[in-house]
Amino acid sequence: MNLYIFLLILGAVTCISAQGVYKQRFLEQYNKMHNPSNGYFSSKGIPYHAVETLVVESSDYGHETTSEAHSYYIWLESMYGGITNDFSKFNEAWEIMEKYIIPVHASQPNTNLYNASHPSGYGPGGNVPEDYPIGPVTPPAPVGVDPLYQELVDTYGTSDIYAMHWLTDVDNVYGFGNSPGNCQLGPDEPGPSFINTYQRGPRENAFKTIPQPTCDNFKYGGKLGFGDLFSAGDHSPNWKYSVAPDADARAIQAAFWASRWATASGQLSQITDTLAKASKLGDYIRYSFFDKYFKRIGNCIDPYKCPGGTGKDDSAHYLLGWFFGWGGSIATEYGYSWRISEGVAHFGYQNPMAAYALINEPNMTPKSPTAVEDWKKSLDRQLELYEYLQSVEGAFAGGVNNNWNDRYEEPPAELKENTFHGMWYDWEPVAYNPPSNQWFGMQPWSTDRLAQYYYVTGDEKVKSILDKWVAWIIKETTVTETGYQMPSTLDWEGTPPNVHCKIRYYGNGVGPAAATARTLSYYAARSNNQEAKNLAKNLLDTMWNNYKDDLGVAVEEQPDYSFNETVYVPDGWTGMYPNGDVIDSSATFVGIRSFYKKDPQWYKIENYLNGGPAPKFTYHRFWDQTDVALAMGTYGLLFDE
Repeated sequence: MNLYIFLLILGAVTCISAQGVYKQRFLEQYNKMHNPSNGYFSSKGIPYHAVETLVVESSDYGHETTSEAHSYYIWLESMYGGITNDFSKFNEAWEIMEKYIIPVHASQPNTNLYNASHPSGYGPGGNVPEDYPIGPVTPPAPVGVDPLYQELVDTYGTSDIYAMHWLTDVDNVYGFGNSPGNCQLGPDEPGPSFINTYQRGPRENAFKTIPQPTCDNFKYGGKLGFGDLFSAGDHSPNWKYSVAPDADARAIQAAFWASRWATASGQLSQITDTLAKASKLGDYIRYSFFDKYFKRIGNCIDPYKCPGGTGKDDSAHYLLGWFFGWGGSIATEYGYSWRISEGVAHFGYQNPMAAYALINEPNMTPKSPTAVEDWKKSLDRQLELYEYLQSVEGAFAGGVNNNWNDRYEEPPAELKENTFHGMWYDWEPVAYNPPSNQWFGMQPWSTDRLAQYYYVTGDEKVKSILDKWVAWIIKETTVTETGYQMPSTLDWEGTPPNVHCKIRYYGNGVGPAAATARTLSYYAARSNNQEAKNLAKNLLDTMWNNYKDDLGVAVEEQPDYSFNETVYVPDGWTGMYPNGDVIDSSATFVGIRSFYKKDPQWYKIENYLNGGPAPKFTYHRFWDQTDVALAMGTYGLLFDE
């Protein structure tokens, strides 16, 4: 061996030794994700939902992106700063998020025409896509007042909202051309382009969605664009955005750790401007704290009889709801603007770490005068929700609902016996097809935030909740030298306080396993639980040794794809996408997404549709590859191994 090669090897060994094995694994995974040839980012630096394009999940194409992916990107760069003391990339990730997925002023015109005393008209949601359309009802049902609007205007000097729209067509594959500040520039716009998919209520699944532009000036779709596919009544050119608050909260959580790590390394001055933006985001996502139409929280039955709220005291549940949205007209003449919140709260969206940061981190205190007090109430309410929803076995079940069936209907009698501040237990409050709370990944995603909160505060009440969850996951996880098996699909029985979790299937998904290892690491670091630490280490070592590939860490999977699924379009309605795909009552998922037939992996679907075996894929989703990196880095930072 010549001296040069020897010195290179010696240098590599010294680097690994200095960083520790798990920090070095973080850096290796990080570098793979940032390698331009691996395809995790667009040419503008926007993280794709996945490296691969043929992916249908909540998003319906792999080269779309979500607020979830942006929040994971911010978290990835936060930890990179924590390990290398270079926080410039954390600032850059926030800037990219702000530039491409938070609507600019020109993308949300007429917000100054918003009437906070009447945020929107009540429109009943459909239980199934074929149900009657969402839209205003006659006579109008009472709605409550918006108690945040004027405070936010006074604080920030604008009526615009600072929050992430949940979905972006990064490469403008649909061709709408809704780039930031522009409305329907068409297929020649290189992207990104704001889009939306879900529209017809909680039971809609990805294969029944009809993608539509967020800014609709009737250039595409039908005679009235896409609006009359989803709502009744008069229509004019309009815009609308939807927020998934868990992603915004995750970005705040990531900023908290950047603040702590930068402070410890003397680099805080690098990121104070970004931390101020995180606090601003926390100010605005308080919109997720309210009933959908700002109605009374608790025993809210019948849209005409349940009154509108008069302020936070009666319309705020203080949980991170599944959604909030805002929109309005394009034209100023006869202009309008509206806002809605969400009376449904899933345990999987709660983030006590973000709440703690906005209350306690000096560099992240929101500017609005009531924001800190609101987040204190939210923190208490979130912790209470975990306790309320914990099953006998230890897993967390579903969420709570103030708006049964999205129409303020009367819930089953057994749910009225033990309510949560008057809200009803709902084993599956959203996303019925497939049910979101059957997916195990929701468990460690949310419990990780609870474990981080416990690690920072040492709260003994939270420890007792975590003790039960950790015991459950240790019991249900098997690790060998060649792989691991852990819960994958969950079933639920009973109502609080006697909910039972049954495991239908086990699996080896890397994202949920990494999030589980990270949860166990934070828990073990504070509680000194050796069994939890050992399982975290074994999961990380096993996935690294068995599932690592050129792009990251991944396993083969067999998704349940329904490309020929018929989407619901009313008889007689016809429209067209920019590429010429026709929308009518015979439309199918792939029929209005003909671009999929040019995908390099389409042959697998085509073979399946022709009677062949169900296709298998190996995906590199941005979130689960980031989860792997973060889990490795967390273990290294906590245990210095």
